[in-house]
Amino acid sequence: MHYAVRPGLVLLAAALVGCAAPQPPGAGLVDGLGLRFVAIPAGEFLMGSDEEPEQLAHVYPHAQMRRLRGLADEAPVHRVRITRGFWMGQTEVTVGQFRRFVQRSGYVPESVRDGTGGYGYNPAYDPARSVRHDAFEGRDARYSWQNPGFAQTDAHPVVNVSHNDALAMARWLSDQEGVVYRLPTEAEWEYAARAGTRTRYPPGDDPAVLLASANTFARETARLWPQWQDEAAPGEDGFVFTAPVASFAPNAWGLYDMIGNAWEWCADWYGEDYYARSPVDDPQGPSEGQVRVRRGGSWHTWPLYARVAFRNWNTPQTRYVLVGFRLVRESAASQP
Repeated sequence: MHYAVRPGLVLLAAALVGCAAPQPPGAGLVDGLGLRFVAIPAGEFLMGSDEEPEQLAHVYPHAQMRRLRGLADEAPVHRVRITRGFWMGQTEVTVGQFRRFVQRSGYVPESVRDGTGGYGYNPAYDPARSVRHDAFEGRDARYSWQNPGFAQTDAHPVVNVSHNDALAMARWLSDQEGVVYRLPTEAEWEYAARAGTRTRYPPGDDPAVLLASANTFARETARLWPQWQDEAAPGEDGFVFTAPVASFAPNAWGLYDMIGNAWEWCADWYGEDYYARSPVDDPQGPSEGQVRVRRGGSWHTWPLYARVAFRNWNTPQTRYVLVGFRLVRESAASQP
């Protein structure tokens, strides 16, 4: 089966570039804002997926063939080398962490600053009567990172934040901490999410593994959207909306919620055919574009789209009830 790990491709023991001693995989760090980071070692992996639509149809029998054929941007599978280790956020940025950033920096998130708000869940909202037929109500000034239409605590992932909001937090933390914070590249994200695997999901190929490892579109959530119940994960995961971060099992490198809970912004511009021309070493994505990559799926994501290889995108100004982010902190050895 093409998902088997290929010997020698994941070099977990590769040294970080520079004079600083590399951190062992899984080593932890906590910064002044309370963000926790995990050491991700340099190494190589195979990025993307080469599964044919007919293969996927056996696993996701309710998926429309047009959807399966629309996954061509996951190919070709290609070798990627991450040449420098980095610190990856152990979890998505939480509501509490984002609030502390806003309070200490004075930053006004886009959903508030431009007055148009974000998106939210409203049980009285009917997508069929909306112009865009979106699953959620918006944009609406009632919704923002503070109100997605359902209850969240400071431990939940912040959502309704734009790519620009994420960059603003990274810049502020860089100034405060004296070390570079940024969004992960798409390649870094998939490398960290796979953590040495080649399966559809970090724990395995069967969508059932999501129930213990990820907060995705399962039976609880499907009760609110019965028209999509056939697309749901085969069981219950305990949450209707977002879950407190780290509620599910981590991947092999100690990262939580790389799949599900909230989509995560990446640094790259999206390029549909970028994989065909991607460099081997530290791909950065296209040099320009209109939309930024987001990865990993959310609490409202069907198992088909919660696969590690799936790619998605939005404009940098998008603020949506399913989209959050996690940050990278560069290691001392990788500083300019």
